[in-house]
Amino acid sequence: MAAPLLEVRDLRVEFPSRRGTLTALDGISFAIAPGEVLGMVGESGAGKSMTGAAVIGLLEPPGRIAGGEIRLAGERIDNLPYERLRRLRGKRIGAIFQDPLTTLNPLYSVGRQLSETMLTHLPISPAEARRRAIGWLEQVGIPAAARRIDSYPHEFSGGMRQRVVIALALCAEPDLVIADEPTTALDVSIQAQVIALLKRLAREQGTAMLLITHDMGVIAETADRVAVMYAGRIVEIGPVRDVVKAPRHPYSAGLMAAIPPLAARIERLAQIEGAMPRLAAIPPGCAFNPRCPQVFARCRDARPVLRPAGASQAACWLYDDPAGGGVHG
Repeated sequence: MAAPLLEVRDLRVEFPSRRGTLTALDGISFAIAPGEVLGMVGESGAGKSMTGAAVIGLLEPPGRIAGGEIRLAGERIDNLPYERLRRLRGKRIGAIFQDPLTTLNPLYSVGRQLSETMLTHLPISPAEARRRAIGWLEQVGIPAAARRIDSYPHEFSGGMRQRVVIALALCAEPDLVIADEPTTALDVSIQAQVIALLKRLAREQGTAMLLITHDMGVIAETADRVAVMYAGRIVEIGPVRDVVKAPRHPYSAGLMAAIPPLAARIERLAQIEGAMPRLAAIPPGCAFNPRCPQVFARCRDARPVLRPAGASQAACWLYDDPAGGGVHG
């Protein structure tokens, strides 16, 4: 595996409140290599989008990074001054958000927005920026790109707007792309095209990508590895094929069991009993223990750390063997 482009080490994000400090992310660590897609999955409130926001320096106040570090190509970026981080975001880190209307300026044509992004971050002329803008619109599948480059965001359908957002995130040729629910607002046929596009661009451009979603189908189709999050922690991380086919953490297993099978008709979907805990009420020990079908005494008292579990790593006491490598009985 190539040297990681993005390294997140023991990241902790806190929200001070009148009732005390709430911990939203608690010891998150992962790395992404150039050209690799790391999927991040979990229920709403697990901390997926918070992780993406912390990486690109867009945490909503009063949220703050309270511990750990974030490195891009070896350079620490979590403690950079605001202006330097803002320049870094445009040039070396691209972002794709769920709602394209929050990203695109309705007053400017899409061509102007693409051109201005490239002129800000790349040493090219206005004519070259326009030519490249047309090329990017073609790459993301906008038909008649040369004619539509002067159209405004409201003149595009939702799926086409999302493609423009992807072009906008990639046109400055970033090293890293944070894609937060990039396909949620799209219908299934457009979803498939966008997924194929993201995979192709990661491979061809060598872009590292953090793909945040609650949709395991998107993860299985797109990612090389997957990190499963629960209550602000990574509970399992490993190759996507292994996590999907043989999940090791009981929470991962519950997520996979909730996916309806194509081969057989079932009367009722499997579900994980209970709900994600609120930040102010995360239980001691393993945060998943009140919902876990395999819970035992140690799970309620001590927090497990990630440890080898097959081809993956899982934060689960089932895989604790002092002698080395076995499964707890």
